[in-house]
Amino acid sequence: MAGRGALTNAEWERLEPLLPRGGTRGGRWSDHRKVIDGVLFRVRTGVQWRDLPERFGPWETVYKRHRRWSPDGTWERLLVRVQAEQDVVGGIDWDVSVDSTTARAHQQAAGAPKAAPGVSCVKGGPRRDETGRSGVAESVRPAGGGGQAGECSGRSRGGFSTKIHLSAEGRCRPLSMLLTPGQYGDSPQFEAVLEKIRVPRVGPGRPRTRPDSLSADKAYSSRKNRRYLRRRRIRHTIPEPRDQRANRRRRGPAGGRPAGFDRQRYEKRNVVERAINHLKNHRAVATRYDKRAYVYLGTVTVASLVIWLRT
Repeated sequence: MAGRGALTNAEWERLEPLLPRGGTRGGRWSDHRKVIDGVLFRVRTGVQWRDLPERFGPWETVYKRHRRWSPDGTWERLLVRVQAEQDVVGGIDWDVSVDSTTARAHQQAAGAPKAAPGVSCVKGGPRRDETGRSGVAESVRPAGGGGQAGECSGRSRGGFSTKIHLSAEGRCRPLSMLLTPGQYGDSPQFEAVLEKIRVPRVGPGRPRTRPDSLSADKAYSSRKNRRYLRRRRIRHTIPEPRDQRANRRRRGPAGGRPAGFDRQRYEKRNVVERAINHLKNHRAVATRYDKRAYVYLGTVTVASLVIWLRT
């Protein structure tokens, strides 16, 4: 019997054609639906993998499937495909908002072995073949592994934490996400978050990457970010902090014109705050238990997938 939060028949019919076929050479995958339900249970409740109920099968199978699908892009492909299905019927509101949230890292998230030092956690994952899928029989080398910074863990005002930077469309659903250590600032990740917006067309055509308009709080107010938005011809509403206004006025004509601000559009920026609330309704997102950054990013992606399926 399916438990609360498990995939419905309609949701399973949408995901089944997109899942990998076959397993390792000479083997077979365990039932995808049962394993995905186990992953969803863990993401929603935050229990340790060993404490998964027996109805999901061996916990090692569920954990290893999640650990494999996180770096090879399977969870991300499922999310992007669902977004594309919504876009083709006009189900995406392209009035986008950007913000970040801090997730407190549990003590279990510390102590990941150091490997591949110098690889930044904000960069992309492994390379894929022509089909867009990494080989199922080959080991995947994910990003991260360079100590705390490489695993997107850091010491901020809130303690040991990870920061989730995301963009959300007008119906409070995440469009793109990336991770940094908790002490990292918001503004330097602004371009990277927008560059990750990529909703493919169901038919011919290039993926959509540019929103109709964008809203962000004053933490993102900088000349660099505004130049980037003007270059991409994205209408934007970002308030100018008091110190920047004073500095511009002090410079006189050399300070440039005041930044435009649409108060009515800015009031809609709460959609990204509500998207963050939806994500943090999942215990394994609100508190980071995963040692590896790529596994935690997969956890956040699974939570986003559930939001898109059920909104």
